[in-house]
Amino acid sequence: MNSIRARQDLLVSWLEKRNKDIDILCLQELKGEEEHFPTSLFTDLGYEAALFTQAQYNGVAIVAKNPLNDISRGFGNPVLDEQKRLLQARVNDISIINIYAPHGDERGTDKYKYKMHWYEELLLYLENNHDPSGLLLVAGDFNVAQKEIDVYDSRSMRDAVCTMPEERLALQKIMNWGLIDAYRHLYPQGEDYTWWSYLGGSIWKNEGMRIDYIFCTAPLADRLVSVEVDLWPRRRRSPTPSDHAPLIAEFRN
Repeated sequence: MNSIRARQDLLVSWLEKRNKDIDILCLQELKGEEEHFPTSLFTDLGYEAALFTQAQYNGVAIVAKNPLNDISRGFGNPVLDEQKRLLQARVNDISIINIYAPHGDERGTDKYKYKMHWYEELLLYLENNHDPSGLLLVAGDFNVAQKEIDVYDSRSMRDAVCTMPEERLALQKIMNWGLIDAYRHLYPQGEDYTWWSYLGGSIWKNEGMRIDYIFCTAPLADRLVSVEVDLWPRRRRSPTPSDHAPLIAEFRN
């Protein structure tokens, strides 16, 4: 979102444009405490929300038409709980983990080390609390472009933040646990992106990266119908959009 307060009108316009066909939203980077979240707007549209918020930074929400159960906002882990980046809930029979992974920084910095440690703890959490044979969806901004095909210019962006080999390996370990990249599952050679810089008209030149993912376990992958990046919100000039575009997956009931 890059601030829910700054984007709430655009978000509502987008949902109305889609005739409210979105059943579940995983929102990241709310940048505000719970009182800043437009709960009443979502209630009016038929949704309920679970939040894990932080003043000025981070923050995640799961918004759904069906009841949210088994909500987890803290995970008993100082690395995962220090910053509000992880939220879990169950909708019907599906467990959903919404993630806003650390952006990191240049190799060797404190932010880089935190990002790598955060990924290690996320893997341990999955290993200790979930089963790849269950119905699990893990979605969000992972701040890693997994492969060369996931950036518009792999040569100029090589070994930069979000493309460093060790970042990619950290994400690959999460996938190796038992998660399938929904987009890549359907489109092995697809070149859609989910993030574009605000600078230089990147969205119009399609100079972006794919750093947002919907991962799912094999039983859910069997229900996968489609995956799309909706560029409409990102291409708005007013109100100013986020630098990300929504990634949408459809599953058979």
